[in-house]
Amino acid sequence: MLLGDAAVDKRTSPASTFALLGIAIALASYAINAMDRTLFPLILPEVAQEYGFALPQAGLMSTVFTIGMAIAGLPTGYLMARYGRKSVAQIGVFIFSTATLVTVLATGFSDMVVYRALTGIGEAMQLTALLAIVSSYFAQHRAVAIGALNCSFGIGAIVGPMLGAAILSVYGTWRAPMVAFGVIGFAFMVLTAFFLRPAISEVTTAPNPSQSAAIGGARTLRNRNTVVLVLLSCLAGLAIFGFLGMYPTYLREELHFTPSDTGKVMSIYGLGVLLSVGGGLLGDGFPMRPTLVVSFLVAAGIGWLLFNGPSAFAAQAAFAFAFGVTFSGTLYVNLAAYHVKAVRGELSGRASGLFVTSFYAAASIAGYMIGWLVTKLGWALAGDLQLCMTCLIGLLLALALRPELMARHPG
Repeated sequence: MLLGDAAVDKRTSPASTFALLGIAIALASYAINAMDRTLFPLILPEVAQEYGFALPQAGLMSTVFTIGMAIAGLPTGYLMARYGRKSVAQIGVFIFSTATLVTVLATGFSDMVVYRALTGIGEAMQLTALLAIVSSYFAQHRAVAIGALNCSFGIGAIVGPMLGAAILSVYGTWRAPMVAFGVIGFAFMVLTAFFLRPAISEVTTAPNPSQSAAIGGARTLRNRNTVVLVLLSCLAGLAIFGFLGMYPTYLREELHFTPSDTGKVMSIYGLGVLLSVGGGLLGDGFPMRPTLVVSFLVAAGIGWLLFNGPSAFAAQAAFAFAFGVTFSGTLYVNLAAYHVKAVRGELSGRASGLFVTSFYAAASIAGYMIGWLVTKLGWALAGDLQLCMTCLIGLLLALALRPELMARHPG
């Protein structure tokens, strides 16, 4: 059934409302992933103390889920073709929520790192399916729909630290918020099963004949722009997840922030992610190289300020917000888009998969890397190297891109 078909246009208002409610619940279920992602670094000091994890081990634990995401991205496309988007999304939520609950039963580093990696597999399945659902149902407004999906992550990043810190304060154990978030995930799984109907989740679309076909773009993934973009994605993954994985630990152990204040700072970071639609519009409205060069330059400055600037709550909150806008709301969104634009339309799916693989493969070692650097060099120099220096390298690499080789619409 096509989005523009008469059958869709004739849907009654209650049916349309029910459809939107189903999609809204599905998006809210993705916010649970973001809640966990921002929660675990917050409770990492308690986890590391209980299990005796060294700082590099703790850093790896906070970002190891990205290994699961890198592994599961491409196979998810096959699963959707066979079992449908809604089913794959539900399986992803089940895996994610189960692994979150089982984490509290871990006996040591070896089994906990497996459970955390499994949450990444679940998230990759859910995210890939949700991207297909919203971009197909809202075919005329794909960018806004995908932006809304990314904004749901931002909402989770706002709510997660604050709710997690509150539960941690009340119950006095890091296991309490983990159990709560796992249960919430299962609750949304049930709600999604009831409200998101297959007629909505499995909508297909056809090319709009009124739109001119794109021209340009490489015929293979082995091309100059894609190679450069893979390297840029790796650098962005190292920087973003160096921040997400260990910055809360820095706030608590180096700057002596309380769990509550740390949660507030990370929630403010989530506010920056909410501007991701604007970051995408920025990439669409301005040339590729200037967009990436300026973004990486601003990101380098923010990375330096995080670990070398004022340590007051207001200053760190401002830096975290700016990080969310620049890194998650601008660099991440536009790198994903440029991967697709670098190739012809028939390769867009593989190009997206390559972005996920390169970004999250690098992210998987980001926490361990910055944790190791901290033990050798201290927080300030570690932040300079992993956040600031990687962005400066990215700035230089972005100059090697060839915009004239990218796919574009004539006229």
